[in-house]
Amino acid sequence: MDRFEAMRVFTRVVDRRSFTLAAEDTGLPRSTVTDAVKQLEARLGVRLLQRTTRHVSPTLDGEAYYRRCLTILSDIEDAEGAFASAKPKGLLRVDVHGRLARHFLLPGLPGFFREYPDIQLYMSEGDRLVDLVREGIDCVLRVGDLQDSDMIARRVALLDEVTCVSPAYIARFGVPQSLDDLSGHQMIGFWSTAIGGLLPLEFTVGDGIRHVSLPATVSVNGADMLAAAARLGLGIMQAPRYALEDDLKSGALVAILPDHPPSRTPVSLLYPRSRQLSPRVRVFIDWLSREFIARQDGS
Repeated sequence: MDRFEAMRVFTRVVDRRSFTLAAEDTGLPRSTVTDAVKQLEARLGVRLLQRTTRHVSPTLDGEAYYRRCLTILSDIEDAEGAFASAKPKGLLRVDVHGRLARHFLLPGLPGFFREYPDIQLYMSEGDRLVDLVREGIDCVLRVGDLQDSDMIARRVALLDEVTCVSPAYIARFGVPQSLDDLSGHQMIGFWSTAIGGLLPLEFTVGDGIRHVSLPATVSVNGADMLAAAARLGLGIMQAPRYALEDDLKSGALVAILPDHPPSRTPVSLLYPRSRQLSPRVRVFIDWLSREFIARQDGS
């Protein structure tokens, strides 16, 4: 194994805090990964990692060497990517919001792989905060306003939102014609871990935003449950329009208060601040931005 490949192996061990997980990520035998680190330590004459039965962590020398390796490996990728004929390659790990990925990301993947045949993509599905470096993830796709983070965020889209109810709800409560008519109505509560409570309904009024909290006999913490409860006539709901297109077309849900739509919801890709953007992540972000534009225009 050459020196640069040994550096890649070492940085993956540090990222994953595990020889076994680093071996799985790189497709190498665990013994090869262990030997690569031992050879680096022998060449440098220092101990790079502290090893226990359950945990691997860098020593002070190992942390310093890890940072230098990241810079060197990023420079190599940039140098190779500077040539027009050099296509990005390697494993790209992305953690995605499942419904969003199925609508905007998956349909265009065949075209992405035709353009970048040497990239392998692994997608995990979640909506939690992840430790990108520790879990070996290159970037995450998230919806909504972002909490303070040490990650760099790049916005790739703004999603149109809609307020809607079911015909059963209309038969019981009627259709509010203005925001003042919302008195006497009820919403389906959506529990937000970010605020530790139910999100109010949100409406644009001129250049501003008006928040309205209504009684909620049902509260949920998932988008699918929110839509299912709305179809049953249990209250007013708000969600990205793309997720409800089929319901709106079939009449299972009806859009209301079109003059006061919710504000558009941002979609962002986040990646570690401690690393330069690799060529494969860069082309993935650019491609995904185009996919969002194309599929929103076509919906």
